Amino acid sequence: MKPDVLLPQPYLLFLGDTTEPGYAKTAFGLRDWAGERCVGEYACGATVSTGLPFMTPAEARAAGANALVIGVANSGGFIPPSWLAALVEAMEAGLDIISGMHARLRDFDVLRETADRLGRRLIDVRQPPVGIPVASGRPRQGKRLLTLGTDCALGKKYTALALTRAFTARGKDATFRATGQTGILIAGGGIPMDAVVADFAAGAAEMLTPDADAEHWDVIEGQGSLFHPAYAGVSLALLHGSQPDVIVVCHEPGRERVLGHPGYAVPGIGETIELALRLGSRTRPNIRCAGVSLNTAKLDGAAAHRLIVAESERLGLPVADPMRGGAAFDRLVDACLA
Repeated sequence: MKPDVLLPQPYLLFLGDTTEPGYAKTAFGLRDWAGERCVGEYACGATVSTGLPFMTPAEARAAGANALVIGVANSGGFIPPSWLAALVEAMEAGLDIISGMHARLRDFDVLRETADRLGRRLIDVRQPPVGIPVASGRPRQGKRLLTLGTDCALGKKYTALALTRAFTARGKDATFRATGQTGILIAGGGIPMDAVVADFAAGAAEMLTPDADAEHWDVIEGQGSLFHPAYAGVSLALLHGSQPDVIVVCHEPGRERVLGHPGYAVPGIGETIELALRLGSRTRPNIRCAGVSLNTAKLDGAAAHRLIVAESERLGLPVADPMRGGAAFDRLVDACLA
């Protein structure tokens, strides 16, 4: 299913009162991977910006927008009371509301009553499908790649999307498999792994990546981190259930503390690879790490190049920033497909 069939668009991206860029990853992801569907941004006190034109809901509606998308993915997926007036304003301007939060839009009286009065749609995309089975652990045909991270919000989705695009450009049959709300909004389908009951999470990963042609690649968006004090369970279920042949580890240089959990240090790339291979081998004995994806957005080009070269030599693996592309990324793609 395609996003233009499932969801009203174009979108006005809502940033709420967000001050942490990592929590605005839904807005950034839609800007970067579905920019043709985004007319502008709106906020109620946010210090983060996508760089798109700031528009009121009425201005966005006049510009052709059909929905406001909550572009925030905060810890816990909650909708604070401070956002409600802005969401009501959007509906009064003629926009439907699309949310990827854990909180359900219709659970808020003012949103439900306004939507019913005006005939607006309240659309929650963080809804797992019915009938998810308990994981079987049964080997499946086809090839699978999973992106894993040293932390949250540092490039797992972008890396999976970039690799899917690169595989396709090389003539490979490849599908991006979304596991979070932003990826689902981009791809038009997927399973929100963090909304699945824990006992069924690995089964959801199996359901997302079924048997396929032997040469088909499922490129799976990773979630969380195996070292994360809150979300490691989601990461492990995804690793066991997706049974990846290949992993790519994602890391943001310079990030020292876990996002939202400053009492915990970000693990090293090497120990992340070691743990992922050890745990992943339980359901995919021949699992291997093809390389590392670095998010070098905070570095200039020369500094990023030096770091990529140094880390590749240190780790003995291809290292690249997929958003910068170039020869380093080509080597990472080669290693994935080898």
